[in-house]
Amino acid sequence: MLTRNCLLLFLWILVDGGSVSSLHPPSPALGRSRPAREHARGSVGPMRNGAAGFQRVKRGWVWNQFFVLEEYMGSDPQYVGKLHTDLDGGDNAVKYTLSGDGAGSIFTIDQTTGDIHALRSLDREEKPYYTLRAQAVDIDTNRPLEPESEFVIKVQDINDNEPKFLEGPYTASVPEMSPVGAYVTQVTATDADDPTYGNSARVVYSILHGQPYFSVDPKTGVIKTALPNMDREVKEQYQVLIQAKDMGGQLGGLAGTTFVNITLSDVNDNPPRFSKSFFHLRVPESSSVGSAVGRIKAHDLDIGRNAEVEYTIVPGDGGAMFDITTNDHNQEGIIILKRHLDYESKKAYTFKVDATNAHLDPRFQSFGAFKDTATVKINVLDVDEPPVFNKPSYVMDVYEDTPAGTIIGAVTAQDLDASGSPVRYSIDWKSDLDSYFDIDPVEGTISTNELLDRESIARHNISIVATKLNSPVLTSRVAVAVNVLDINEFPPELAGHHETFVCENAKVGQVIQTLSAKDEDLPTAGQQFSFRSPKEDIKNKNFTIRDFGNNTAGIVTKRNGFRRRLQEIYLVPVVIDDNGYPPKSSTGTLTVRVCGCESNGSLLTCSAEAIFLPVGLSTGALVAILLCIIILLVIVVLYVGLRRQKKKETLMSSKEDIRDNVIHYDDEGGGEEDTHAFDMGTLRNPKVVKENLFRRDVKPETKRGPRPPVSQDSADIRDFIAERLREHDVDNAAPPYDSLATYAYEGGGSVAESLSSIDSVAVGLGEDYDYLGDWGPRFKTLAGIFGERSETQSDSNATENPH
Repeated sequence: MLTRNCLLLFLWILVDGGSVSSLHPPSPALGRSRPAREHARGSVGPMRNGAAGFQRVKRGWVWNQFFVLEEYMGSDPQYVGKLHTDLDGGDNAVKYTLSGDGAGSIFTIDQTTGDIHALRSLDREEKPYYTLRAQAVDIDTNRPLEPESEFVIKVQDINDNEPKFLEGPYTASVPEMSPVGAYVTQVTATDADDPTYGNSARVVYSILHGQPYFSVDPKTGVIKTALPNMDREVKEQYQVLIQAKDMGGQLGGLAGTTFVNITLSDVNDNPPRFSKSFFHLRVPESSSVGSAVGRIKAHDLDIGRNAEVEYTIVPGDGGAMFDITTNDHNQEGIIILKRHLDYESKKAYTFKVDATNAHLDPRFQSFGAFKDTATVKINVLDVDEPPVFNKPSYVMDVYEDTPAGTIIGAVTAQDLDASGSPVRYSIDWKSDLDSYFDIDPVEGTISTNELLDRESIARHNISIVATKLNSPVLTSRVAVAVNVLDINEFPPELAGHHETFVCENAKVGQVIQTLSAKDEDLPTAGQQFSFRSPKEDIKNKNFTIRDFGNNTAGIVTKRNGFRRRLQEIYLVPVVIDDNGYPPKSSTGTLTVRVCGCESNGSLLTCSAEAIFLPVGLSTGALVAILLCIIILLVIVVLYVGLRRQKKKETLMSSKEDIRDNVIHYDDEGGGEEDTHAFDMGTLRNPKVVKENLFRRDVKPETKRGPRPPVSQDSADIRDFIAERLREHDVDNAAPPYDSLATYAYEGGGSVAESLSSIDSVAVGLGEDYDYLGDWGPRFKTLAGIFGERSETQSDSNATENPH
């Protein structure tokens, strides 16, 4: 082994020529996976035939990537390799150290020679390589002579692991009748050896057991069918032994095996088959409808849904009497009775039954028809049966107060067996109410024992028993309902209101009212009523009665047009007859009122006042007229209110015109020379104001005489105007346009006279305010106030100055 390692090391040195060059230790920046030789090749330039290039630097280390065989079984430690530096002159002055993965525990180094050994056996499957670091230091001072270098020791693989089927054993299925090469399943074996080194992990598959039914692909492990048309009904389970061998299947390779259990799945390749072609069954005639009377079975070699069978009865003798269904659990055909059997009518039935698969596979229809047919014969067994009534139930009617002993009906029963035994009848007494009736034991006629009262019991239910004379144990019963009919006691009468109307524009033959009748006799169901006119009213020229035949009748007009002015109300007699026992009749009177109607017959009015309305004026027209009148009234009210409001505004504006002595304008004037807009003299000279100024709305009766104005040459007036003129001249807030300031004055000698309230009482003591009442409603209150004062003053004066 040592010789082999040395040989490998020598060959590697020869191949990698750059590694013998003097190099610096590998750069630490290189990763572990990158060999040191790549760094060495990239660190120096080429030196070919002595040509100039990069200067070669003598390396300090002689080292390499080392290999160690796994599973080494020698007694001595396994030699791995040797480390050496050019600084080592062989004088034992250099010491080699080792660190990294497994240093000291797995790998050791001779500090003097640099030899590396593995202390124990290694397993590549546990750890494929180890990364270590080596360094040369001075043996005396432990000073590093070279930088630390990293190298890798790889564990060299040997074929020590056999292929293994991690998922085995396998289970697979393939449909039966599959062709050759049909896919079954795929097996996979794994080998823990190194797949990149040799053939240790190269696996080849083969079949050791299971031929000639199946085959396996040696490379992929895919298992396929090797024989065609394998039948599940012949053999269903197969066990195949698969081998996986490494080293490419060569001699000496390791192998592993696994079992593959293959099942042929079922397909519908077999039709159902009856075990025999004829089935014989016996059924008592007393079997109930819907009961199972027999079972037959067709066997199918398939399983699951492919074995499901459907049974059908071929149309023929037994199709109307029997039916067949499939039992889902065991696929049996259950024959079911559809109608009652009667031995005396028919003693045997024969029919055929087909059995077919419910789910057909079109691939196998060429094999033939997937059905089978069998014949079934059913014999009806005679059974001694009780008598049979000719009806399942009986209903009889009898009038109340019918004399005792009256026969109201009969029942009939007979023995259908071959013996034909006589039958005897009796009443099954359950209560005292059954004593109202009696039955003849031989004839089966039912009669009354007592008088019946419908108001007490309207319906009697009794049970009649029929017994065979030669076999008293066999009996049968039937229900008999006896309805007590009511005697017609009440006559019919008109139902609903007894009043209707006829339009003035009615035509001949027009039905103006439908009549119906009611009767207090019970039951109401089945009552029939007829309607007619009395004999004395047959010659009625206005109306007649028409019977519709369905308990209703109609009042029909016999002439055109009716006039309320001539006759407003007509009385129509109606005779009503019923079909009771004994029959009853009555006469009712219908009141017919003549009314005004529209052209389509809709009622307008029946009141007498409506006669004076215009002819042809409908309700809608009247409503429209009323709406128009209301709208006109509203318009008139609004117009009057607007006129009054406008008049008030005119009066107010007149007052303002009289009292306002300031003229407003918005455009800039030309100063005192501008006399186009207004007369300046009017503002400056109050004398031009008219002396006789009266109200514009009311002309007073009492005329006032003119009063002389105060002279403008008064010293007070001149001083006042001069003072105001000086204020306006020095006023900085005066408007920036031409303006005219006027000063009105009052007083005893002015045009406006005195406005002071001090002198008002004295002046007005003797004044007459009656003229205020003539100024309109707005001065009514003021006239009343001053009028009272005048009267009070007059009374006081009269008291002070008696005659």
